[in-house]
Amino acid sequence: MSEIRMTGELRTDYECEATGLPAERWAEAVFKAANEEIVLEVSVEKEVMVAIMVGEDAAWKGTLEGLKKILRGEIKAK
Repeated sequence: MSEIRMTGELRTDYECEATGLPAERWAEAVFKAANEEIVLEVSVEKEVMVAIMVGEDAAWKGTLEGLKKILRGEIKAK
C-alpha cells in the first residue's frame, strides 16, 4: 500500500469544506475565475516543490523555501 505523505484541505465562503485529501507524491488545486485557470501544485517526491500557474503564460515553480523567500521579499521571482 502507498504511503500518504501529504494531505490537502479546501474551504470556501459557502461553508463547503473538503479535508484529509490524501496524496503520496503530488496534489494540485485548480480554480477557475474570470475565464482563467489558477493552479497550485505541490510535490513531495524529494523535497517540497511548489508550482503556481495562471493561464497559459504565467508560471513559477521552485522549492518551498524559495517561495517563502519570495513572499518575505528576500529574493525576486524569476
